[in-house]
Amino acid sequence: MSVFKRMRDITLANFHEMLEKSEDPVKLIDQYLTAQSQQIMESEKVYQQLTAHVNQLRMQYLQAAQLRDKREEQAALALKAGEELLARTALQEKINQDERSKQYEALYEQGKQSLSELEDQLRQWKADYQSVYDKRHFYAAKLESIRLQQRMNERLNNGIGGAGSGRMFDRLDEKLTDMEHEARSLRELRRAGQEFALHAGALVQSALDKEMQRLKQKLEQEGWTQR
Repeated sequence: MSVFKRMRDITLANFHEMLEKSEDPVKLIDQYLTAQSQQIMESEKVYQQLTAHVNQLRMQYLQAAQLRDKREEQAALALKAGEELLARTALQEKINQDERSKQYEALYEQGKQSLSELEDQLRQWKADYQSVYDKRHFYAAKLESIRLQQRMNERLNNGIGGAGSGRMFDRLDEKLTDMEHEARSLRELRRAGQEFALHAGALVQSALDKEMQRLKQKLEQEGWTQR
C-alpha cells in the first residue's frame, strides 16, 4: 500500500468515525472539506515541482545517452585514423556517460512512478472531495428538515387545537369529576345528618313517653285520678 493511499484511508476512517459521533455533521463536513481542499492545493504544488524534476531527470539521462553515443562514434573515427590513445580517451568518456545515463534513467523511472502515484492520489482526493461536497448539501437539507419538523412539533404540542386541547379537556373532565364527587359526598353527609336527627328525635320522644308514664303512675299511687 502506498504512503498516499494509507494517509487517505486513515483520514477517511477518522472522518467517518467523527461524523457518526458529531451533533452537527454539516459543520464537521465543512471542516473536512476545508482541510481536504488545502491538502489538494499543497499536493498540486508538489505535483508541479515533481513534474519539473522528472522532466529534468529525463533531459539529463537523454543528454548523457546522446553524449555516450557521440563518444563511441569519435572513438571509432580516432581508431580508424590510427589515433589509438585518442580512441581510448573517447571510449573512457563513453563509459562514463553510459553510467551517468543509466543512473539518471533510474532516477527518472522512480520519479515517473512517484508522479503517477501522486497523480492517481490527487484524482482520488478530488473525487472524495466532490463526493463529500455533494453529501454536505444533502445533510444540510436533511438537518434543516429535521429542525423544521421539531419546530412544527413544538408548535403543534403548544397550540390551542389538536392534542393540546384534548389534554386540556381531559384535565377539565377530571376537575368536574372531582367536583361532582365532592357534591355527592356532601349530599350523603347531609342525608346521614338528617337520619341521625330523626333517629335522635325518636329516642328523645321514647324517653319522654316513658318519663310521662312513670309520672302518671306515681301520681296515681298518691291518689291522683286521670281525667
